[in-house]
Amino acid sequence: MTGVKSHDRYGEPCVRGLATVPDKRFDHLADVFQPEKASPAKVMFIDINVAGEGTWNSIRQNLSGTDGFLHVVDGFSTPHVQETVKQYRKLEDELILSDLLIVENRLEKLAKMSKKAVNPQDASQCRLLERLKKQLEGGKTIREYSLTADEIRSLRSFSFLTISPELVVINTGEDNPFADSFQAEANLSVPVIGISCSIEEEIASLPPAEQKEYLSVMGIEEPAFKRIIRMAFSLLGCISFFTVGGDEVKSWVIPAGSKAPKAAGTIHKDFERGFIKAEVVSYDDFVTCGNSLSGARAAGRLRLEGKDYFVKDGDIITFRFNV
Repeated sequence: MTGVKSHDRYGEPCVRGLATVPDKRFDHLADVFQPEKASPAKVMFIDINVAGEGTWNSIRQNLSGTDGFLHVVDGFSTPHVQETVKQYRKLEDELILSDLLIVENRLEKLAKMSKKAVNPQDASQCRLLERLKKQLEGGKTIREYSLTADEIRSLRSFSFLTISPELVVINTGEDNPFADSFQAEANLSVPVIGISCSIEEEIASLPPAEQKEYLSVMGIEEPAFKRIIRMAFSLLGCISFFTVGGDEVKSWVIPAGSKAPKAAGTIHKDFERGFIKAEVVSYDDFVTCGNSLSGARAAGRLRLEGKDYFVKDGDIITFRFNV
C-alpha cells in the first residue's frame, strides 16, 4: 500500500511508509488544473513484523501513539473460520490485557491517595476506570464501551491500545473468502475486509498499464488495498479539503468537525492566526458549474464563510487572511 517493501528492510521490526489515499475527486481536479505539482492526501502505515522472544514487548512499543489499527489475520493457511478467529483473538487478548494492567495500576495509585488529596476529577476518573476494568475483564475492548466525548478526553493521558479504531483484514485464498462469516463468528462490530494478498502482490508488481489490463481480466474494479486505505482513512475520523491552482492542487487532511480557521492552520499557522474569511465551493458544485471557479462564483455556488464554518469533506477552499 505504501510502496515500501518490508523484505528490503530486513532486520527492522517496524517499517513505516506513507500511502496515497485514493480519491477520484483529487484526480479530476488535477486533470482540470494541470498543475505543476499534485499533492494527494497521505496516511502513514506502520508494518510491525516480529517473531521470537520479546515479540509482544516489541509490538506494544511500536503501537504506542498510533491512531488506529489495521489487524491482518491469516485466513489462508486454514479453511476453518474458527481457527482464523483464534488467530485474531490471540493478539486482541494481549491488547486487552495491556489496557487492563494500565487501569489496575492507576486504580491502585488512586486507592493509596488520602481522601483529602483526591479531587473531583480524580474521583470521576476512578469511577470511569472501574467501569472500564469490568469491560476489559470481560474480554471486550474499550472502543466497544460507549464513551462520551468528555470521557474520551479524560483518558488521553493513558496509552490505551483498544480505545483506537480497528480495521480487520483477512488474508484468504482465492477460493476461500469468508470475511462475512469471520465477522459473525468473532462477533465483531469493527469493519472486516477479506483479500487475497497473493493477488494484491501480483497486481502491485505490474506496471500501471498492465495493472488495468489484469484487473479487467480478473473482473476486479480496483485493487483491494485501495479500499483498505480509504476505509482506514475514514476510520481515523479524517476528511479532505482541496486547494487548487496552476502551481499546485493539494488535498489537505483534517479531523472531521474542524472549523475553517483550524483548516487554514494546516496550510500555515499564519493563515489561522490572521483568518478573515474562506471562499468555499463544494466539489460537486464545482463540477456542476463547468469545472470552473468563476462559473461557480457566477452561479452563486462559491460563497464566503466565517470562523464558525465547519469544513466539509470535498470542499475547495481559498483562504483570506491578514497578519
